[in-house]
Amino acid sequence: MLSEKNKSKYKKDGYTVIPQYASASQIEILRAEAERIIDDFDMRSVSIFTTDNQTDFADQYFLESGDKIRCFFEENAFDDKQHLITDKKLSINKIGHALHDLNPVFKAFSYQRKLYDLALSVGYVNPLMIQSMYICKQPGIGGAVHAHQDSTFLYTEPKSCAGFWVALEDASIENACLWGIPGSHTQYKNDRRYLRNNDAYKTEFTGEWENWNIEDMMPIEVKAGDMVIFDGNFVHASKENLSAKSRHAYVMHLIEADAYYPKDNWLQRDPINTQSIKDCIT
Repeated sequence: MLSEKNKSKYKKDGYTVIPQYASASQIEILRAEAERIIDDFDMRSVSIFTTDNQTDFADQYFLESGDKIRCFFEENAFDDKQHLITDKKLSINKIGHALHDLNPVFKAFSYQRKLYDLALSVGYVNPLMIQSMYICKQPGIGGAVHAHQDSTFLYTEPKSCAGFWVALEDASIENACLWGIPGSHTQYKNDRRYLRNNDAYKTEFTGEWENWNIEDMMPIEVKAGDMVIFDGNFVHASKENLSAKSRHAYVMHLIEADAYYPKDNWLQRDPINTQSIKDCIT
């Protein structure tokens, strides 16, 4: 459960940090399993993840990943001849988006009683895990993730998205930690949505971007094992990782199970999992 101090910070700033949510042994297990997934990844299925122009890269491989486990390359992982510039395990941007349901190791970590209790503490009644991602933020080529609100991508009515982001390595300014605007979850409305076009296997944004004051962004530096919980309307980003250190993290996105989840949201599951976290706890 969240302390009263954490609850107050989450309500005021839109995020809070839970120290040492994951143990050293849990981190080791998750990282080893992610490495195994990447080792087994078939290079013939190539997709690149970028936030600069997501429509161009939102191909069939990406759009069908809502109920699968798929690997996505860093934007700068290839040279001009489309050859990897480094080893495959140092080229993957992320693994997504159903690790929490399809991989036994990540499923065991995701569906813990303490995660359910934390979700209740931030206001959930019947939390559902809609998406999970293992993010590598590779050394030297880890691409920037520009300012955004997660509710744009995981829209519900009423809005109910929140991120539960677990650092698997120390995350500092040096290796591109999260940055966010405290209080942005209430300062800025969010009419922006990221929609899918099933006929063309494309995506598109609707609505106007808010005029966020990026100068108000503050770094969220955390230690390995710490969890950052952030509201779906919290404006956050991360810079390029130009350091020699990676910045691995595992993020779980929750929504309210009873909220309306539109069929034109980019992420769809076939069928969408309707089991709440409470029903999945082992």
